[in-house]
Amino acid sequence: MAVHKLILDDIFDEVDCTLIAIHCTIEDYRLAYLLNKNLSTNLARRRSNLDFSFNNATYSIFEWEDSKQLINWSLVSNICKTEILKKHNFNSLFSAEEKVIQTTYLVPEYKAVNYFLKIDNEFSLSKENNILKKILEVQQVATAYSIDINQLKSKDNLIFS
Repeated sequence: MAVHKLILDDIFDEVDCTLIAIHCTIEDYRLAYLLNKNLSTNLARRRSNLDFSFNNATYSIFEWEDSKQLINWSLVSNICKTEILKKHNFNSLFSAEEKVIQTTYLVPEYKAVNYFLKIDNEFSLSKENNILKKILEVQQVATAYSIDINQLKSKDNLIFS
């Protein structure tokens, strides 16, 4: 009996999406509103946050499905701050607990990035530059730039569906 072996490594290596890093200090809902205004999108808050149970982190996410062009847009926070209780074991009669803020990142390679805009369609360079130009027109955005998603080590964290 012949053995048939399928090799699918090359199929899953390339991801067809555009990823834009956004540096700004405003709240997520405000950024979504300003992007909707400048990009003519309709980003809306997802009912549940993006939840990673392995590190107890949740990230806010806004989504929009463009039914005309069949493109999904996602705005997701890169930073999750959680408050944990840390116990100190001293050789004393009383145990001490301290509240510590733990910061976790969706994409740890880009710790300075506040938000990612993921568009599930690879645009031409001119269309991508046009989107970047419109994002940079938002006064509260410090900077924005494209990231090659295939170069990321943690690109699996950007699978939202």
